[in-house]
Amino acid sequence: MAKHRELGLTDAEFDLILEKMGREPNGVELAMFSLLWSEHCAYKHSKKLLGKLPTDGPRVVMGPGENAGAVDIGSGWSIAFKVESHNHPSAVEPFQGAATGVGGILRDVIALGARPIAILDSLRFGELDSERTRYLVDGVVRGIGHYGNSMGIPTVGGEIYFEAPYEQNCLVNAMCVGIARTDEMVRAAAEGTGNQVVLFGSKTGRDGIGGASVLASAEFGEDDEGKRPTVQIGDPFEESKVLECCQELLAADLLVSLQDLGAAGLTSSAGEMASAGGTGIDIDVGKVPLREADMEPFEIMVSESQERMLAVVEPGKVEEVLALCTKWQTDSAVIGEVTDTGSFRILKNGETVGDIAVEDLVDGCPLYDLEPDEPAEWIYPNYVTLREGADASEITLSLLGSSSIASKRWAYDQYDSVVGSRTVHRAGAADAAVLNIPESDRAIAIAIDGNGRRVACSPRLGTIEATLECAANLACVGAEPLGVTNCLNFGNPEKPTVAWQLSQSIDGLADACRALELPVVGGNVSLYNETPTGPIYPTPVIGMVGELPDPETCAGEPWRDGDWIALAGPFNPSLAGSELEKARGQLGKGLPEVEIEPARAAIELIRESVRAGTIRTVTDVSDGGVATVLSELALGSGVGCKVTLDPVIVQRDCSEEDALFGEGSGGFILAGDRQSIELLGGQGVQIEMLGRAQGNEIRIQAGDTAVDILVAEAKASFESLAHRIEL
Repeated sequence: MAKHRELGLTDAEFDLILEKMGREPNGVELAMFSLLWSEHCAYKHSKKLLGKLPTDGPRVVMGPGENAGAVDIGSGWSIAFKVESHNHPSAVEPFQGAATGVGGILRDVIALGARPIAILDSLRFGELDSERTRYLVDGVVRGIGHYGNSMGIPTVGGEIYFEAPYEQNCLVNAMCVGIARTDEMVRAAAEGTGNQVVLFGSKTGRDGIGGASVLASAEFGEDDEGKRPTVQIGDPFEESKVLECCQELLAADLLVSLQDLGAAGLTSSAGEMASAGGTGIDIDVGKVPLREADMEPFEIMVSESQERMLAVVEPGKVEEVLALCTKWQTDSAVIGEVTDTGSFRILKNGETVGDIAVEDLVDGCPLYDLEPDEPAEWIYPNYVTLREGADASEITLSLLGSSSIASKRWAYDQYDSVVGSRTVHRAGAADAAVLNIPESDRAIAIAIDGNGRRVACSPRLGTIEATLECAANLACVGAEPLGVTNCLNFGNPEKPTVAWQLSQSIDGLADACRALELPVVGGNVSLYNETPTGPIYPTPVIGMVGELPDPETCAGEPWRDGDWIALAGPFNPSLAGSELEKARGQLGKGLPEVEIEPARAAIELIRESVRAGTIRTVTDVSDGGVATVLSELALGSGVGCKVTLDPVIVQRDCSEEDALFGEGSGGFILAGDRQSIELLGGQGVQIEMLGRAQGNEIRIQAGDTAVDILVAEAKASFESLAHRIEL
């Protein structure tokens, strides 16, 4: 096979490289092109579509194009945040793949000059009856806990789903949130001819070579084990030193710019810095601190060794920079210089071994138009897991114990969620994590959401639902959303069906964000999540940061004996795409239309009510429908309920099963005193009083159908996941 094909370049792309260079690239140059022109770095199948997303807003400090996005939270402080995937490395080597996924997203935030204060994760695996799934879950959760716990950064939230299409291609998306003084944040642009390029952090090794092209930008095949060397090895203790070193370098105003080394290593970090600065750059690989002395120039340029940063420094400040690196016991070296040539020149001990125009390398990759084609039929397999003829009580217990809905305490208990003393609401304690920000005399809320199954049913509507759910989760703790980050996990975009899913999903994300007046400040696209058995569910993961004026008034309390219970919002329950349809093996195309504006009105009403202290118990209706949500609230408080959904059936024109187990956007379950709930009526949001919290039974009547289970039964089913994972 031709060398360029082995490296993931097409014949047409190779011909374009020949045309741009006017000659054949040597081995160093070809390796660099293969990485920077990969899907992972160039976004060549998604860049045109991503231009549809709104990115401006009054609170935006940094938007797309930087290492992470950032929003202003007042008093001179900003919150930086980003979500990114490490799917393929985690599928090959789950512990290190997940650990370095966390390390990488931390460095994206650190590179802005921010101090990381929280981590969230969005994970997808195959079904739990698979030995491979249990192996992946164990490794991924341990890897996440290892890196975050070792660095003293709390993992405060996330989500875990188990669905068959992720069996061979799990998803590991990590989100980091950091805080920085707004006027001290730094961009990644190599500016100032003659300025020096300093590499600091870990030594460069052969780990992670080719990760962005060989591993991240191609489908999985049967030789996955052979890709294990392309997975990086993480060292959170080294990253802790790098973090403190960066903070002190920036506080001393010693850096012109800062960039982390992630996918494609020195090639992408130096090339993208030169492109952003409109300059050229020289890198001498002979000056790079190495773990193995015999590394070839191309290996040094594309290594994805972890815990490394690249800085541009004025010549007169270099000695101070190196001295601070020594203080923090991290390797450092001057490895290059900013030039005015517009070229990315690679040298080895002064001898040129590669020379590429920065524009050709960073911005020259062709951008492709997709050829979307909607599939005529449902393309994913269905499996029956629910006994035929199961009554409503059996269904409720089955849903509570289903792997995607059941408590994820087993995973959360492996994460330190309170280190740092900012955590108000930890993972699983409320719809969104809440962190105290005393620097600006307020708090922030963070959520991450997505539902690949529902996006598979309707890519546009499912993505709108995920965006609305994220905003709803923030509203449940009284937070107003300020900005969005996203990770778009899809299959091979060169296939028409996946192209249709991707384009429809981005349309949905754009529609929802515009309606909510929310800017998308950054994100990541992860494509080629596909194996010979087919693509994953299309899985856009939405991360959102919001602010709330007072963490003391955020909701999240369990209901109390005697509380009144109500359903609020433009909820149109339907079994289409629901957990119940999945259990019955009946999933198919299509979801009911989503009413964004009424959902927005409900979100705003809930937010203001929580802030006013009139609602102390509220959660949105999501997986498993109203019966599941009521059961979760009952087992969380130890107090049952007696409610009827007959008003829901009448007012929302739905069936008994729809009212009990239907899913959709815009619904909230409230609990509290009757007067407070009734005061919410008449404000343009539909509300039905359902009943009261009482006793030790969960009794839900819906026409002639009823759920009647003990709270203890519900709790046993909901907390059954740990036992099944550890089998």
